[in-house]
Amino acid sequence: MIIVDNQTDLPVDSERLEAIARRLSDRDLELILCSDESIRELNRLHRGKDHPTDVLSFPLSGDLPHQPLGSLVVSADRVRKKASELGHTEAEELMLLFIHGLLHLLGYDHETDRGEMRAKEEALIRELDLPESLIVRTEGA
Repeated sequence: MIIVDNQTDLPVDSERLEAIARRLSDRDLELILCSDESIRELNRLHRGKDHPTDVLSFPLSGDLPHQPLGSLVVSADRVRKKASELGHTEAEELMLLFIHGLLHLLGYDHETDRGEMRAKEEALIRELDLPESLIVRTEGA
């Protein structure tokens, strides 16, 4: 189950996100949608980077029965901006960021792996007929 804390007016298709999550894990997770200002503060506090970002992942560690996977924080401002820039829907952009963040919750790390996260992300977006992935968009940037 996905617990959604939508602090914005961005529409969220919880059923579609739930279906994506169930492809990868049977554990619950939290999705928080917030402003650039809020995610900037989280990015500064937790990563030492004083600027807004599109998605942050906060995995929970431990092996307790029925323990949630963790929390994803997504900037609704970034969802709107990227969807507009790239010519796809806000729902598609949110799904892309959700997939990217969920893979991080599951332990994937495109900054240190040998392409495993990119391959997994690419396979999922092809199956779901979504636009280009976050990793591909940011390569070489």
